[in-house]
Amino acid sequence: QVQLVESGGGLVQPGGSLRLSCTASGFTFSEYILSWLRQAPGKEIEWVSNVDAVDNRAYYASSVAGRFTASRDNAKNTLYLQMNNLKTEDTAVYYCASGNIRGQGTSVTVAS
Repeated sequence: QVQLVESGGGLVQPGGSLRLSCTASGFTFSEYILSWLRQAPGKEIEWVSNVDAVDNRAYYASSVAGRFTASRDNAKNTLYLQMNNLKTEDTAVYYCASGNIRGQGTSVTVAS
């Protein structure tokens, strides 16, 4: 059974940092592109980042480029999202995804 479990969300002040994790099971983690998505309250789901399977190269939405860093540890079946200089508009539920499989999400709230 394919499973993705996110963790690391919480409440942080603007300008702060958080690191999200996503632990995967039930598939060969190292062979798949992995993604971070987010959904802000009242808005549609938004793509945040992809991390390639082969070379671990990461790609970012323009709204987070330069502030977020996505990475993966294939030995631990874990995907990460380091979020720095957080803004109020980063408030959302963050999901990791592989293909059409998505985790349950972890909530990030950026507020003073």
